[in-house]
Amino acid sequence: MADAEFVQGMTPFLRESLGAYGDGVLTGEPAAGASGTAAEVGRELLRATFRRVDERGREGLEEAVQEAAAEPGNEDAVGALRQEIRRALRKHPELEGELAALLPGGGGGTTTVIASGARSIAAGGSIGIAITGDGHGSSKP
Repeated sequence: MADAEFVQGMTPFLRESLGAYGDGVLTGEPAAGASGTAAEVGRELLRATFRRVDERGREGLEEAVQEAAAEPGNEDAVGALRQEIRRALRKHPELEGELAALLPGGGGGTTTVIASGARSIAAGGSIGIAITGDGHGSSKP
């Protein structure tokens, strides 16, 4: 069964897909040139989950998508979306392999780092101090 870390790792992709497609992420057509982008990966993760669940699961997933799309900065809404994916994975353990294959690197232990939004920083490991924003001077003399 998928652990919380596996589903948590989908978060940047889910956020990007909600930003690009809004609540139409489950039904919308792929954006031109979106193949392989974080938004498209997130869209495919959601659509694969949607195809696998029963009517009740679809309703829960649709509601979670609508809430997360309506409030992009709401961590609880994104958490509820992840919870719906976890629920689907509990009911359909074979879905984990399908979702892992959609992730960059096939979910095989590689680290994917995505920076999203103004002044974002993406780091695949320890980089020390990272400061974004205006008005920060150098800490070196």
